[in-house]
Amino acid sequence: MRFPSDYNECAREVLHAVNCGINYFDTAFVYPGSEDTLGKILSHAGCREQVKIATKLPHYLARSVSDCERYFKTELKRLRTDYIDNYLIHMLPDINVFKQLQKAGILKWLEEKKASGAIGKIGFSYHGNTASFIELIDAYDWDFCQIQYNYLDETSQAGVEGLKYADSKGIPVIIMEPLRGGLLTDKLPAGAKEIFAEAQFRCREASPAEWGLRWLWDQPEVSCVLSGMNSMNMLEENLRIAKEAEAGDLTEENMAVIDEVKKAIRSASRIPCTGCRYCMPCPYGVDIPGVFRCYNSSYIDGYLKGLKTYIMVTSMGDKRANAGLCVRCGRCREHCPQSIDIPNEMKSVRMRLENPAYKISRSVMKFIMTHKKKAR
Repeated sequence: MRFPSDYNECAREVLHAVNCGINYFDTAFVYPGSEDTLGKILSHAGCREQVKIATKLPHYLARSVSDCERYFKTELKRLRTDYIDNYLIHMLPDINVFKQLQKAGILKWLEEKKASGAIGKIGFSYHGNTASFIELIDAYDWDFCQIQYNYLDETSQAGVEGLKYADSKGIPVIIMEPLRGGLLTDKLPAGAKEIFAEAQFRCREASPAEWGLRWLWDQPEVSCVLSGMNSMNMLEENLRIAKEAEAGDLTEENMAVIDEVKKAIRSASRIPCTGCRYCMPCPYGVDIPGVFRCYNSSYIDGYLKGLKTYIMVTSMGDKRANAGLCVRCGRCREHCPQSIDIPNEMKSVRMRLENPAYKISRSVMKFIMTHKKKAR
C-alpha cells in the first residue's frame, strides 16, 4: 500500500527484505498498483516460493460468487501466481454482512478454493468495535484474522480484548496500522515527541517507531506485524527491531513512557472518550465510541483519514451507526465515566463529518449493499 513510486527502488527494497528473512507480504485488490508491482518483483526474481502472499477479496464490490471469481482471477494475474497463501475478506464490518456472504455462497466458494489449493488460508481484516469482532471470530472456523492495533488503539477497534480473545481460540492475529499510518512517528504532537526524546530504551535513544513496534512485539498474542515501509532506512530499522524484540521485553518504566505519550496524544483530542463502551449499546444504533474515535482522528490523523474511517465504521455494515441517528435521549450520558455530554458532542460530529462527501459515500454503500442483496 505504501510502496515507493520508483519501481527499481521498490524492487531493491522488497528483495532486500526477502533476503533478510521477511516472508509475509500483504496487499489488496483495491491498493492501486500494489498487487501488480509485488507480482512483477517476485516473478522476475524467481522468489515466489520463499514468501507468503496475503491479498483480499473486495466483497463490497461483489454481487455474486461469479464476481468473486472474476476478482480472484484478476488478482492471480496481477500477482503472477496460481495460488494465494493467505486470502482475506477485506474490511468485514459485522456479523450481518458475514451472514449475507454466507447466504450468497461466498464462504462455500472460499472453502472450495482452499480445498483445491488456490487459497492456503482464509481470514478477514477488520476495522470495527470489539463486540462485533468477537461475534465474527465465533461465527466461523477462521485460519487467521487481521486487525488495526497499536498503543493508541488498545481499547478501540478490536483492541487488546479482541486480540486476546482470538488468540484464546487459537487464531493467529496479524497486525495492521502498527504506527497508525505514521501518526505514531513523525506526526506525533510536540509534547509526545519530547517524552520519547527524553526517555531511554536500554540506555540509548530509540525512535518513536521503535517504541511503537516494540510495544506490539512485547505481546505474545501478536503473530505478525505489517509495517508499510517505503525507504531502505525504514526497512533496516524494522528488521533490527523485529530481530531484537521478544515478548515480555518491556519494563514497567518503558510502559510508563508509552502511557505518558498516550496522554500527550489524547490531550490533542477534542473528545476525551477512552473507548470503555459503558455508554453502549445505544438504543438507536449509534456506535458511540467508534464515532468519537473517527471524530478525534479527523483532528489527529488529518481530516480525510478521519472521514474515510468514519465512512467505514458507520456505513460499511448492514446497519448504519452514524451520529445522525442520535435523538438526544441522554441514556448514554448517564453511564459515561468521563462525564462527556454525548448528545451535544454528537452534534459536533455531525457538523464536521456528515458533510456532502459523507452522504454521497453512504448512498453509494447503501446502493451497493441493496443490489448485492437483490442479486443473492
